Amino acid sequence: MTFALTEEHAELRASVRRFLTDRSPVSAARRYMTEPGAYDEALWTQMADQLGLPGLAVAEEYGGSGYGTAELAIVLEELGSMLYVGPYFATVALAGQTLAASEDAQAKAHWLPGIADGTTTAALAVGEGGRTWVTDFATRATAAGDGWTLDGTKRFVIDGATAGLLLVFAATDDGVGLFALDRTTDGVQPTALDTLDLTRRLADVTFTSASATRIGGEASELLAHASDLAVVALAAEQVGGTQHCLDETVEYAKLRVQFGRKIGSFQAVKHRAADVLLALETARSAMAHAAAVVDAGGDEAALSAALAASLCSEAFTEAARANIQLHGGIGFTWEHDAHLYLKRAKSDELLFGAPVYHRMRLGALTGITG
Repeated sequence: MTFALTEEHAELRASVRRFLTDRSPVSAARRYMTEPGAYDEALWTQMADQLGLPGLAVAEEYGGSGYGTAELAIVLEELGSMLYVGPYFATVALAGQTLAASEDAQAKAHWLPGIADGTTTAALAVGEGGRTWVTDFATRATAAGDGWTLDGTKRFVIDGATAGLLLVFAATDDGVGLFALDRTTDGVQPTALDTLDLTRRLADVTFTSASATRIGGEASELLAHASDLAVVALAAEQVGGTQHCLDETVEYAKLRVQFGRKIGSFQAVKHRAADVLLALETARSAMAHAAAVVDAGGDEAALSAALAASLCSEAFTEAARANIQLHGGIGFTWEHDAHLYLKRAKSDELLFGAPVYHRMRLGALTGITG
């Protein structure tokens, strides 16, 4: 399966780009990144009401537009390009897509319409210990009458301190389960974390006999699918950030004069920009293919997701470093935006596993390594 861009895709990208350029440039990220939990709520409402972006990849029966990960990836690229500060990634790309992939029709009918129309914000809680994504859980769910209670601590939860709905993977007597509860439920204690990337809010969330609703049955396969969805969504954001860094570098190289020449005429600068372009196009191809196949699940989705995760993380970091270096002294200052992209790139490298982890996973999936 391949992902071929259509005229409709081009129109989607153009409309999202115009909207973000007008309403949420990088300067907007600066306004909100130092205020815990703050984001432009009016902008979020417009994204839902005018563009329908939260419901883009939600089935029509639940109030969405019925598109898939490939279309969602286009939106995430543009959001990543502008370092958008808001609940889209956690609510739509992580929690919403995980819920949509479950087989619990009642749960989907209950929560997906709110996600689709932007009235519900959500977070997906998976990480524990020192890892942002795990498959063996210390957090445990215990049956209690007609419901369940959760005990344990989830780490590095994106928007975990602000999202209204929490979706939590936890251990049960029959394996892995997915559970839903409101953040304001008794026994839920979120703690916002200080992070390198001020445009991405993380939190630890502790559960102490917190009442929750189980979604579906044994969820090991759903957890694996959610992992693929998460890394592809992140890869799409990374591609957008990489493109922005390259564009910014090239524009500066056309203007900056050194030794009586524009620095873009120097061979070393050309080579560095060409290396970034090659990394970008390789990463974009890997991400687009993964986005096209991940909805179907299976081995091809896992392979494609692992490849995209590795290539896109490395491409974004390389582009962000080059952007700072080729800007010279101004690139190192707080006033310039270049450092914001490097901080996002370095944080993204570890968010769902470092590139080396995904290369090891790729090797195992292909049989190259044991």
